[in-house]
Amino acid sequence: MEARNMNLNAMIFAAGVGSRLKPYTDTTPKALVKVGGHTLLEIALKKMAGLGIKRVVINVHHFADQIKDFLYDYASPGMEILLSDESSQLLDTGGGLLNAMDLFEHNADILLYNVDIITNAPLHSLIEEHNRNSSLATLLIQDRKASRYLLFDDNMQLCGWHNPSTGDEVRVEGRDAAGKAYGFGGIQVVRNEIIGQLRTDQACFPIIPEYLRLAANHKITGWQIDKKNIWFDIGSPEKLRKAEEFFHNNTADIVETILK
Repeated sequence: MEARNMNLNAMIFAAGVGSRLKPYTDTTPKALVKVGGHTLLEIALKKMAGLGIKRVVINVHHFADQIKDFLYDYASPGMEILLSDESSQLLDTGGGLLNAMDLFEHNADILLYNVDIITNAPLHSLIEEHNRNSSLATLLIQDRKASRYLLFDDNMQLCGWHNPSTGDEVRVEGRDAAGKAYGFGGIQVVRNEIIGQLRTDQACFPIIPEYLRLAANHKITGWQIDKKNIWFDIGSPEKLRKAEEFFHNNTADIVETILK
């Protein structure tokens, strides 16, 4: 299939309360928690700049004024940063994307990035794969242990979801393949038109169930990163400590792979 020309915006999901990261988030938004001397939001923004993205939308809710103050002083030459304010109601990933729809450039595809993810995975390759395969959404996935799994068939098409602790499972309608289980990496690229296909019966909703619904009639594909790539989900004090140890124990050139 011929690759599409793609204009790319980004959205950093930074509105979460960060309850699993207490006590760090008792007085600070998760996005401004520091790892290796850098806030999570700064690390994410450096990623966006390294990819050449010119417009970034950030949603805010928990301690929103602190994030606004941080961005007021943050130098971002060549990058336009817009805020999607969810102060009155936290909207989750699907609702957050829908709420921000008017802030994206017309017809621009969107890189969605959870602010608590730290990685040196080659995101330019994720973007290139999304451009090549013309999927409605391309999800960064890993072959790793996880509390919940996304299931993909041999063509890396999303076919289900599984929670191993409860046995709960969702199968994509019309797709019979059992699928291989992968952990979701908190980063994805979506075509702008997906916004118009998200359900609108409620303001707050996660995006993964929408992927499972849309995968019945659209390409929702996975892009697997190499196990050698660095990837942290800063979702708890223990995970934060592990990330801090990585920054402390590795050389500057290795750490730099995360910051660009």
